Amino acid sequence: MKVCMIITDGFEEIEAIGTLAILSRGGVEVDVYSLLDKDATGRFGVTCTNLKPFSTMTMDDYEAIIIPGGPEWKALEASQEVQNWLKAFNEAGKYVCAICAGPTILGRAGFLKGKNYTCFTSMNDDFGGTYHQQYVVKDGNIITGCSAAASIDFGFAILEAVAGKEAADKTKAEIYYNYK
Repeated sequence: MKVCMIITDGFEEIEAIGTLAILSRGGVEVDVYSLLDKDATGRFGVTCTNLKPFSTMTMDDYEAIIIPGGPEWKALEASQEVQNWLKAFNEAGKYVCAICAGPTILGRAGFLKGKNYTCFTSMNDDFGGTYHQQYVVKDGNIITGCSAAASIDFGFAILEAVAGKEAADKTKAEIYYNYK
């Protein structure tokens, strides 16, 4: 199984890399696309290289699309191509996943109407759904996370959705998640 992630300059490193790491540990292939078809530098200066050019993205191979947060959300929201991909994934019933500032893009595009969701608290607006102040909310094919601190839970919610509870539980055990 495969998922895709779209990033550009200003992405929140922990939200992108943490989610990618959880999914990869769980056996999910993650293709990371660069909106600008080049390397992308995160909010704290980490540069990701060898990214796939966004201009070559197709939907057929993927079960989910992931939007990390960070200041990059404005560029992603402004991209009509990103908007088109989010709409296509949603209409196909594939998972549309966003964390922190990312759900704002979904909300403004109308994907959160009538849905339960979370996002970075100060960015919550009247998106026509029900906001929950918790780390992760899954409603149908929409998975949202509230902040950088929720990255691990967000990754596990996506992993369970695309690979199943057994894969998520196995990966949690491997990294001592909820270690006591």
